[in-house]
Amino acid sequence: MTLTATGPVVWIDGRIVAPDEAMVSVYDHGLLYGDGIFEGIRVYGGRIFKMKSHLDRLWAGCEAIRLTPAVSRVELERALREAVAASGLRDAYIRLVITRGKGSLGLSPNHCPRAGTIVIVDRIHLYPPEMYAQGMPIIVAKRPRIPAACLDPAIKSLNYLNNILAKVEAIDAGVHEAIMLNVEGFVSECTGDNIFTVKGGQIATPPVTAGILRGVTRRFVIDTLAPALGLKVAERPMRLEEVLAADEVFLTGTAAEVIGVSSIDGRRIGSGSVGPVTQRLEAEFHRIVRMEAPED
Repeated sequence: MTLTATGPVVWIDGRIVAPDEAMVSVYDHGLLYGDGIFEGIRVYGGRIFKMKSHLDRLWAGCEAIRLTPAVSRVELERALREAVAASGLRDAYIRLVITRGKGSLGLSPNHCPRAGTIVIVDRIHLYPPEMYAQGMPIIVAKRPRIPAACLDPAIKSLNYLNNILAKVEAIDAGVHEAIMLNVEGFVSECTGDNIFTVKGGQIATPPVTAGILRGVTRRFVIDTLAPALGLKVAERPMRLEEVLAADEVFLTGTAAEVIGVSSIDGRRIGSGSVGPVTQRLEAEFHRIVRMEAPED
């Protein structure tokens, strides 16, 4: 396959290739053991949205698992821009992956002399468009979130099996997402999104200590979107009962953006459709990213 004028491309270890020509070794520890770090990043109007925040988190994750990228941060930024330009896509989704690299069989990362670097530029449509207008039904997973003392959810590693098994519960229930509770019974996050509630016009979201990923879109809502609308967000522990009693519930994520929740475990949330605060936040999100898509 040859590269098309507009379409998916892969930057892999210094080369831009078509997706079906991108290959990694079967001895790569990212494949064998889930040993690596990844980021999902949006591109709006050709601009890489919150690139600095994503790379900050990527570098922190690599440091946490003692993984040294094979490229510098400057080189990686250049690779992201080169891949986006090569794709010809103005609006796209980037999957950035740093693997431990090719090594021998066995867990030791010391047997992998060079980390692998992969940049995928493609499109993504996580949820059906009608759910952004009508709200999304979700469930509560029976499987709890892995405690941070065992595997810190703040590290966006290639090991996502905890999330995937909760996602399977959602699929079995005929929905797209599931709320995950931590082992103390507090609300943590969903399988791929952060969660917010609105009650009496007040917005709240679980804190990092609840065992969540430090979502870039979550932080964008807290620091930028909510203040722009004269709203504040409280980061505090919350029980499931509080979420079920909320006027509105919405989810955030790089791929999901901002999406309202209509019901949880078949129980209607608020009016059973996307609430007014969620609608305002979603509209402000799209206004900002279409106007400037800040890269910081």
